[in-house]
Amino acid sequence: MVAQEPLYLGFDLSTQQLKGLAVTSDLKVIYESRFDFDADSTGFSIKKGVVTNEEEHEVYAPVALWLQALDTVLQKLKDKGIDFGRVKGISGAGQQHGSVYWGKGGEQVLESLDESKTLGEQLDHAFSHPFSPNWQDASTQKECDAFDEHLGGAVNLALNTGSKAHHRFTGPQILRFRRKYQEAYQKTSRISLVSSFLASIFLGKIAPFDISDVCGMNLWDINAGTWNEELLALTSGSLDTNELKQKLGHVPEDGGGSLGPISPYFVDRYGFDPSCSIAPFTGDNPATILALPLRPMDAMVSLGTSTTFLMSTRRYKPDPAVHFFNHPTTTGLYMFMLCYKNGGLAREGVRDAINEDSSSKSWANFDKISSSSPPLGQVKDGDPMKLGLYFPRPEIVPNVRAGEWHFNYDPRTKSLEETDQGWSRPHDDARAIVESQMLSLRLRSRDLVESPSNGIPPQPRRIYLVGGGSQNAVIAKIAGEVLGGVEGVYKLDVGENACALGAAYKAVWAIERKPGETFEELIGARWKEDEFIKRIADGYQQGVFEKYGQAVEGFEMMEKEVLEQEKRLKTGS
Repeated sequence: MVAQEPLYLGFDLSTQQLKGLAVTSDLKVIYESRFDFDADSTGFSIKKGVVTNEEEHEVYAPVALWLQALDTVLQKLKDKGIDFGRVKGISGAGQQHGSVYWGKGGEQVLESLDESKTLGEQLDHAFSHPFSPNWQDASTQKECDAFDEHLGGAVNLALNTGSKAHHRFTGPQILRFRRKYQEAYQKTSRISLVSSFLASIFLGKIAPFDISDVCGMNLWDINAGTWNEELLALTSGSLDTNELKQKLGHVPEDGGGSLGPISPYFVDRYGFDPSCSIAPFTGDNPATILALPLRPMDAMVSLGTSTTFLMSTRRYKPDPAVHFFNHPTTTGLYMFMLCYKNGGLAREGVRDAINEDSSSKSWANFDKISSSSPPLGQVKDGDPMKLGLYFPRPEIVPNVRAGEWHFNYDPRTKSLEETDQGWSRPHDDARAIVESQMLSLRLRSRDLVESPSNGIPPQPRRIYLVGGGSQNAVIAKIAGEVLGGVEGVYKLDVGENACALGAAYKAVWAIERKPGETFEELIGARWKEDEFIKRIADGYQQGVFEKYGQAVEGFEMMEKEVLEQEKRLKTGS
């Protein structure tokens, strides 16, 4: 009898859904299932997967909801005919930063699950607190201030942990939890991230944090590769940090090292092979870069309602405006991330202004004007460069109020003037808004890129676009002109399964790698890029790219001027 090809499972526990899929060794998806929290759950008062307490700016999810989802997704996969006995490895992705608080008997319950009962029936009371803070939670401003101040400012915190303090980050969340729920904190034996929580269920014991996801806590010293004692002391409220260390646990460095075999519960209930291995589960953003797989010097730009920029880089250059994480699989690489609140909404605002005389929401006029306008609005050399900022909602990069600003910049004299003079609005805004968003990305990633070959200025190797804006050929063209990309601009289409795919690929690599074989080497050799990507625009164009390099200097000056305006507004000076 010919042995059947092994399978690997990848899960994605996001804010609104749990997805699970199975891939073969050659990365072909053959089974998938999902559980929509709002549509499919029973017994939970949630909206878009969470509960919101507006008075305290809290956003959180019931942990029992996730157990119900996992029970259902596994049963759905079984009903579709999957043979769980073929599964050799499992990994997953979880919404970043969220924390789960296990009660003192929680691990004992995990170790003695009854296969005749669901997870929800047995684990509902395994937690010291029934809820997990969601990444949208904004209740921790006081705690964030304390974190930023504790090491002497946001810059020092970013240097140590990869990011300044953020409301959603786990360290400030744990600090607030200890202060608000003192009794529950004392009854907490272990703290999981959402990713390690899901891994723990499959493992049958508390799983350690992933080496990448741990960087979203404001507690892990990335350079030292260990917990930051000063930040642990702040979080625990004691110079003796051992208790909190025990709650958090050890963090293994190998992103592909086996955490152990699958829990007997899943062997008995679903027919998994007892040797099925559990690989570390990571965060949703790290899993996304594994879905390509994103190679060093590749950049991914998500053009949705918000804008997210991801890059795999060998350079660790943290700054309060950005995020750095350890790479989820490859030692010596880092994941660089930028998150903006303003993205598609800002572009749509300009589109609607152009279409003001009609009820149309079409992009046709926007595209026509953008493509026919010269770079930076310069009809001829010597004309000032037209630069703008477009923030229909308050922005975090840079940290300014909602508003719109227009400037003229002369790169010869390096002079900047806030003015609408020479602007034909809203027509000039069409190209300027796309340039503005791309210039911000280039400004903040310029120190991370290298020259791909002699005579070529430093820039990404490839630009991958995802999200709604990736459908727009004009936006793609401008992205290539501003950001470069010696191999071009590509549209990436992995549907809504990027995180689950990245997790499944991680499981394949963890089980099938040869000694010393990197994730990029193994998965890159098997990944069929023609099934997922399409080249949609040129990248680097000599002369144009260099012109935008001059514009970056003016763009940086413009941001500093707007920030100074903010400071004067706040001080009344």
